[in-house]
Amino acid sequence: MVQFRSVYLIPFVATMSIFLALAMTHIAQAAGLSQYTVGAMANFNLSPGLPPAPAISFRDEKGEKHSLADFADKVVLINFWATWCGPCRREMADLDHLQKQIGGPKFSVLAISSDRKGMEVVKKFYAENKILHLDAWIDKTTKAQRAFGAYGLPTSVLIDGRGREVGRLVGPAEWASDEAVSLIKAVIGGIKN
Repeated sequence: MVQFRSVYLIPFVATMSIFLALAMTHIAQAAGLSQYTVGAMANFNLSPGLPPAPAISFRDEKGEKHSLADFADKVVLINFWATWCGPCRREMADLDHLQKQIGGPKFSVLAISSDRKGMEVVKKFYAENKILHLDAWIDKTTKAQRAFGAYGLPTSVLIDGRGREVGRLVGPAEWASDEAVSLIKAVIGGIKN
């Protein structure tokens, strides 16, 4: 009888150990990013299940077409905005500062304007407001914005290095705040929601 129990007990214990290890990892990850959605990032909503980001395209200052795939392996903060949007205009300095502070090979701010008047109004806004560290991107069609279901401006979507939506914030935010920097650095470091 003792032999019968050990034959079943050992695999059971091994299976339960694996289950508990996976559960603890999941619990740790679930608590992971939520600790960063405080203060200036209290309105940042984590996306359950890390859905894949839609394939989108947009144009640079020269009119050349680019896609989100061009930023593969990078954490990207996509900001949908327009020069005619007051709250958008106010947060651009913070986004510029964020790009200056932590932008590089592991992170980029991708501010995509939906201005139908074209890149000239975006470049003029950048010059007048001394936006020096952000590249100018535009999607006059708003297809990229609609693909993300971003119907209000500004909307910011954080994408991890594997092309998955970590979360989003609808409305203006203090992107130069310590909380925003900490959240983004946690995603760069691999902490998951």
